[in-house]
Amino acid sequence: MRRDVFQAIADPTRRAIITLIAIQAMTPNAIAEHFETSRQAVSKHLRILTECELVSQNQSGREIYYELNADKMKEIDQWLEQFRRIWESRFKALDQVLSNLKNNKQ
Repeated sequence: MRRDVFQAIADPTRRAIITLIAIQAMTPNAIAEHFETSRQAVSKHLRILTECELVSQNQSGREIYYELNADKMKEIDQWLEQFRRIWESRFKALDQVLSNLKNNKQ
């Protein structure tokens, strides 16, 4: 089953895993060391992240390394960009209101 990217990042543990492997590729055991949960739970999170293509697996000898798929993260960034523009315009409008209030007091 292919999962939605936003469903995957909704979980705080999966977001933490993404943060970890954004720095460097890691094995499931190395990732699990950062959490107070079972190795099996971490594997489930990795499976979900892999299904939605946020992370990819690379085998090196007997070890499997997980690394971030930066291209897939762009999909999230593009979706957020529309809201970023709205927030920025509202902040600019608020700055203008505050500036006007400050000038009127002087």
